Parts: sequence; C-alpha cells; structure tokens
Amino acid sequence: MAIVKLRDRDAIITKEGLIFRVFGYDHPRGAYICDAEYASAKIFSSKDPRAPRTSLNQIFYKFYNDEGLILVLKRYPKYTIYYKLLNKKILGVQISDIFTIRKPKQKLKLIIKEKPTDALIDATQRVFHKIKNASDLSLEDFGVFGSLLHNCSGFTNEFNDKDVMKGKLWRFKDYNLKEYIWHQKRKLIYGMFNDTKSGRIIKAEFEPVKDWNEITSCYKKNDRIFPKGWARLKAKVIDDVDSPFIPSIYHIEPISVIKGSKSALETIRIFSYMEEFRQQVKKDETIVVEGNLEEVKSNKRSYNQITLTYCPKYYQQVLKVYNSNL
Repeated sequence: MAIVKLRDRDAIITKEGLIFRVFGYDHPRGAYICDAEYASAKIFSSKDPRAPRTSLNQIFYKFYNDEGLILVLKRYPKYTIYYKLLNKKILGVQISDIFTIRKPKQKLKLIIKEKPTDALIDATQRVFHKIKNASDLSLEDFGVFGSLLHNCSGFTNEFNDKDVMKGKLWRFKDYNLKEYIWHQKRKLIYGMFNDTKSGRIIKAEFEPVKDWNEITSCYKKNDRIFPKGWARLKAKVIDDVDSPFIPSIYHIEPISVIKGSKSALETIRIFSYMEEFRQQVKKDETIVVEGNLEEVKSNKRSYNQITLTYCPKYYQQVLKVYNSNL
C-alpha cells in the first residue's frame, strides 16, 4: 500500500474481515496502534444481542469488552505490533497488512449527498444540518464513526437499540451508576435532539479529533515507559485542555496517596484511553484517580503518570470528582 496517513477514529479493514479503529495519535513507524471493533461473521460470532451488524450482504459482529483482543491474540497474532516505548507487543496493524481504509470525513460527505434510504441516514443528515446552522463549523469539520462509517445503510442496530440498560451489569468497582450519570450529564460531547419528524429523541455523540496541525507526540523520541504498580491518588486538576480526545490527558498536582507507592506523589498527569473518562474532570477540581502507575524515563528526564487503559483491572480503574456527594 502507498503512503498512508491516519489518525484517531480512522478505520482499517483487513483481508480477513477485521475492522480496527486507529487509536490515538502516537504510532510506531510503519504501523498503527488500534482497537478491534468489528469482525466478519466468517471469522467470529457473538451471542450478545447488541452485536450483529448487517452491511449489504455481509454480517459483522461488534466486539464488547475484551472480545476483540482475545480473538486477535488467539487467531490473528499478526495484528499485534512491537511498541518500543512500552517494550512489548500491543494491538496494531502494519501498513503492509492494510486491505482498505475508511475515513470519517469522507464518509460523511457521501452521506450528506445521499437521498435518505433509511431512518439512520435521514436522522444523521438532519442532526448535521442542525449543528452546522447553529455554529461556524462546516462539512470539513465533521465526520462519522461506528456503524455510520461502516456502510451505514445496513448498520441500524445502534439507532434502533431499545435495550440500552436493561439487563446490563454495572461492573465498575468504585464508580457507581449515580456517579456515572452525574459526570456524563455535564460533558459537552453528548447531545439529545428532539426530532419532530421521527417523533423520538435522537442521542448524538461527538468524538473530538485533533486536526492534523494540532497533532504532536505525547512522548519524546528516547522516552520509555516502566510499570510501577498500582496507585490511587487524591489530586487537583491543573490542565484539562486535552480531555475531550483519546488519549484524554489531565495534568495534575497530587494531594495525597490513598493506595500504592509514595512515589505516586510525583505523578504529573493522567493518561486515559478509556472512553468513559473523556471530559471526566475539569481544571481546578479535586479528584480521585486509580490505575496503573508508570514512570516515563529517558536520559534527560523522568516523571510519573497514571494510565487508565485496557488491563486485567479495567473495572477497578476510576477517575471522578472527589467527594461529589453522590
């Protein structure tokens, strides 16, 4: 494949029928760090009623929790890449293994030109025009992801899902449902549109992506990351400018160590790959964070960070406002 330039939310499709989402903006040369999102029914099936997706004449299944990671590690280990920064292999795709790509901006342009063929396309067009007319933004500033990106004329489960919370088990250990709702309500990345045409409330999610001229590496060339255990901190947020993106970055001043090594007091930032914790806390708020304590080290500098990411203790991780009386 020729030169490929991708960023967060772009999609990579492999010849086997795996669909990956490009994850973040820091990638090793010749490859992209990814998250596995969907797989063709030819290679994967799921009993989860939320999982089936139909695109044209093909059936795909959406991965939930660590299903995608397990499938790749067990059957398609070629879709792991060595990441020198971490000194280990992680989920990712070599450029030479890319079958095709899909980009959110290009897909939305096609959708806007379409004659609406189903409720999802129709609703997408109306929501887009409502946002565009109420702002200084243009078509060039938007894209679509998820089912809309992947041949949306057939992917309708997410739009028609009437089983949002029914039967679901809340799995976070120190982040209850009441706290979750309180934090979600104040985020600016979710919208509710009262659509008179369909007679329903349309939920819209806005996933901010950095423009090409805004992308810089979060690490220096010679940085290496070393695990330092597990930590829980009380801290003050001093900068949240990158909180809407993935990774979400919060610069902090530690107040006290609640659990873990006292070296956690040297933590200067929270580095989160978890969708749940985008725009989670704000500048000047006192917060609680629990997760993987890491040392970022090179010949010229060293600092600690807490990383929230896919790991065996996924649901023990937390980021929330301290003592929010919830």
